[in-house]
Amino acid sequence: MTETTPDHAPAVAAPARAWRVVLEKIEGDLLAGTLGPGDRLPPERELASTLGVGRSSVREALRVLEVMGLIRTATGSGPTSGAIVTATPHGGLAQLLRLQVAAQGFPIPDVYETRLLLEEWAVAHLAAQGELDLADVHATLDAMSADGLSLEEFLALDSQFHVRLVEASGNVVVSATMAGLRETIEGYIRAGAARITSWDDTAARLRHEHAEILHAVEQGDADTARARVRAHITDYYADAGLQAPTES
Repeated sequence: MTETTPDHAPAVAAPARAWRVVLEKIEGDLLAGTLGPGDRLPPERELASTLGVGRSSVREALRVLEVMGLIRTATGSGPTSGAIVTATPHGGLAQLLRLQVAAQGFPIPDVYETRLLLEEWAVAHLAAQGELDLADVHATLDAMSADGLSLEEFLALDSQFHVRLVEASGNVVVSATMAGLRETIEGYIRAGAARITSWDDTAARLRHEHAEILHAVEQGDADTARARVRAHITDYYADAGLQAPTES
């Protein structure tokens, strides 16, 4: 005879869900601004008592938050012990995405399409704004014109230009996604640079294109900014022999 299932969930399932109560409480405090980088979380015993869960559930939630890059934990006593917030939720998203990339990598065509989605949206959004704070973007562009830059230095600044442009949009989820993909993008771009015959000419062209994208943004021309950033990314992938999605 088949045993009927009770209306209520079995008691043994509660511990498996309890850690989520802790996770949601801490994430809620982070999003609300009640907790921020540098703040210390309450002790395990206090969290367990306040939220009505076991200390093992608290420890499980803290392990998840640590893997996400939101907190760091240290044993012992003193000012450096316990669980301390090290990042905001969007910082944790970037860290989680980096871990995913490190674990299995992402296909170049997928990264290509994601870059286009993120960066086209970001420049169009910026162009539609009134007052803009693009000082960091300009500073990176200026740094790219310095004499004697190595290939590695130039590519790091190139990546920084794009990340800072996206960050200027003010959308923390878009920024976190771009930051999480940064190392992957740099890796693909670096590999492609080795296939370019005249790097000096390419570097000069990239700087010029960056300036044109920035100019379109500051002129409030969303369509031109979007078209220029698409051409900039697309042309480099083609020149460097990187695989891009097949146009349908």
